Amino acid sequence: MTTPNATDRPAKLTVSVLGTGIMGAAMARSLARAGHTVRAWNRSRDKAEPLATDGIHVAGTPAEAVRDAEVVLTVLYDGAAALDVMRQAAPGLRPGAVWVQSTTAGIESVPELAGFADEHELVFFDAPVLGTRQPAEAGQLTVLAAGPSGSRDTVAPVFDAVGSRIVWTGEDGAAGSATRLKLVANSWVLAATAASGEVVALAQALGVDPYGFFDLIAGGPLDMVYLRAKADLVLEDRLTPASFAVATAEKDARLIVRAGEHNGVRLDVAAAAAERFGRAAAQGHADEDMAAAYFASFDERRPSA
Repeated sequence: MTTPNATDRPAKLTVSVLGTGIMGAAMARSLARAGHTVRAWNRSRDKAEPLATDGIHVAGTPAEAVRDAEVVLTVLYDGAAALDVMRQAAPGLRPGAVWVQSTTAGIESVPELAGFADEHELVFFDAPVLGTRQPAEAGQLTVLAAGPSGSRDTVAPVFDAVGSRIVWTGEDGAAGSATRLKLVANSWVLAATAASGEVVALAQALGVDPYGFFDLIAGGPLDMVYLRAKADLVLEDRLTPASFAVATAEKDARLIVRAGEHNGVRLDVAAAAAERFGRAAAQGHADEDMAAAYFASFDERRPSA
């Protein structure tokens, strides 16, 4: 079920944001703009410090960040990182607080995270988001969410602040239905990203102007705005700052492959994409936009795009 943003919810909350990378920092700023009291923590404090200029309290530890928070939002690297940080936060957690788990985690991690929530009397929402840096900064993410209907009014102001669309996938966050949908969506995004880099690399190798190819498919069923956007990042050397980093794309691709394996599906394209992202990261492009998977088409060298 898709729910549009509500505009008549006045609740102002104390929200703790654990993890202030590309997405977490943007989401923290969106929450602060909406009038919520926001506390933030990041493993590398220097990445969180700039948030202080937005009126966000930068905490020294996860436990400090979550103390008295009504909602805890985790936007960390993977499920293992989320569990580790929440264990560090445990002394400050308030029973009855809502945990919005927005890390892209593997499907096997979600029940473990939900189990931690039960042990600490937290209300658990499996709530990954779709979008990259720009929609995150604009508060225009799509929130995929699963959690108890009785607590949705509590999290609604948080989702309204960070997203323009909420897609409810179920009542039981522990079942991981939102994470499952996120992995399916990311499988398409990552495959399209890898293919975009390959088509540009092949065109250049064959002496074909990539823009000539774009003109060829313009307006037809093969045309794709996303293809042009990612190709432009390569061709115009605009790979930093990343909207979604190569290293994170590799991690997500491997989560997708593992999810397929655990459910009897062989995902050759996702596996190949994971290897491409991995090669690009090894060549020094880990922190660049995932469009930099383009460079995996070449052997340990970085040609001019």
